[in-house]
Amino acid sequence: MKSESAQSMFLGDVEVIRVVEWRAPIGPARDLVPGAPGELWESNREWLTPDHWEPGTDQARGALQSWVLRSGGRTVVVDTGVGDGRERPQSPLFHRRQDDFLGALARAGIRPEEVDVVVNTHLHSDHVGWNTRASGDPAEPWVPTFQNAQYLIPAADDFHYGPRNGYAQGVREDDRLIYEDSVAPVHRAGLSMLWNGSYRIDEHLTLESAPGHTPGSSVLRLASGGDRAVFVGDLLHSPVQILAPDCNSGFCLDEEQAAASRLRILQRASDVRELVFPAHFGGAGAVEVRRAGDGFALGEWAAMHSVRPTAYGSYA
Repeated sequence: MKSESAQSMFLGDVEVIRVVEWRAPIGPARDLVPGAPGELWESNREWLTPDHWEPGTDQARGALQSWVLRSGGRTVVVDTGVGDGRERPQSPLFHRRQDDFLGALARAGIRPEEVDVVVNTHLHSDHVGWNTRASGDPAEPWVPTFQNAQYLIPAADDFHYGPRNGYAQGVREDDRLIYEDSVAPVHRAGLSMLWNGSYRIDEHLTLESAPGHTPGSSVLRLASGGDRAVFVGDLLHSPVQILAPDCNSGFCLDEEQAAASRLRILQRASDVRELVFPAHFGGAGAVEVRRAGDGFALGEWAAMHSVRPTAYGSYA
């Protein structure tokens, strides 16, 4: 499947590049955000359609995408999608996919060997897949895609999904497969760094724990000049969660903690005018959040521009 063109914008001195693997229906809206009542979707039908919801089928729509930041002379990739050829038997949407993610990076002028930092906001399959690529060597079938990068991995997630905890206590076979093909090879290559609480990448970028969706779920804050942004990973799956922040996705492990983290991040985003970049929003992909009485409302959507194709061609 060929990826669409990348888009970019500047926030202060930081360039933000959006690299989309695909946009598609991702499941029934009532399964994606189980606590969101039907009237919440219906009363916002006009702007949820067509980028975020298909009323006729009740399918939520979204995107699989990465955010690439050029900051302080370095290139930072935030989340790495599903990856190609992965065994994900419990996740049909991700099972043995073949996409053009590396080609999309190339068309945006990003070579894997030039990436300096990889951020995994958490260790779900659609955020770590391109951490690695197939090597063709049976002795080490998966090797780091970004061979010169430091991979920043939340320590709480690494423990939860790793072998010391029985790969999330063995509840899902996919969790073991994800760790073994997309996380463990990065450790073996000596490229990983585990962090807790907060971690400063550079003068513009800081990681901060926001647990609940997973034990180590995190957000990445950007501050440059007068501009502010926050990359929230899976803290939000649908814009309806901005209107109803107490409503979790169907994938949140600790619902109470996830809702508390979401509320805290949205409060700050509205108070300091941070542009919110979720991992899976379709349409413009990022949005302003504003206070509305005791809750929140959506402000302006991000204005991004197409990245001009490069001469690098497609990586395969």
